[in-house]
Amino acid sequence: MSSGPSEAILRSPVLARILGALAAILFATCLSGCGAINQVPTLQEQAKSAWSEVQNQYQRRADLIPNLVETVKGYAQQEKDVLTGVVEARAKATSVKVDASTVSDPQKFKEFQDAQNQLSGALGRLLVTVERYPDLKSNQNFLALQSQLEGTENRIAVARRDYIQAVQAYNTEVRTIPGRWIAAWLYPDAKPMETFTATPNSERPPNVKF
Repeated sequence: MSSGPSEAILRSPVLARILGALAAILFATCLSGCGAINQVPTLQEQAKSAWSEVQNQYQRRADLIPNLVETVKGYAQQEKDVLTGVVEARAKATSVKVDASTVSDPQKFKEFQDAQNQLSGALGRLLVTVERYPDLKSNQNFLALQSQLEGTENRIAVARRDYIQAVQAYNTEVRTIPGRWIAAWLYPDAKPMETFTATPNSERPPNVKF
């Protein structure tokens, strides 16, 4: 017995695609009613904003370093190697850029984090040398830089924490259902973002007291 026209239509690939598209539209419409359809871009923008604040605070630290180096140099020119190390680490840290559009690139993100960690290490070595120069420790300009640097390190710690939390929420959304489906259908560029890995003593900001 041959199949009728109606059965042939039901088996048509074109009809199957149309029905699939209609089902997707219906599903999306239902999701939009409860706000779920906007969850992926909302969390993505929050994570990007948090990342911008991380960059802002790291830049603030970088802006303080030239004055810090010059102040130390005035009292401890013999610490040439340490001062050079800070200048070079700062140059590398400010040359590595990871903006909001490339924060999902593991290699570039690691380059950024490694460069900032190297700068932190160089700064730490510089600040240790200050202990050998009592006159420097009592210099008013140096004391002002101390206060600004300490505040910046605290801001960096807070910005990193907020970024980690924002990325955790966003990554969870794009890796679980229904967020995973929504991202695949409507936001194909929404990829998981990278986050900071733990470094020694990263649970607290560096001690920059002199």
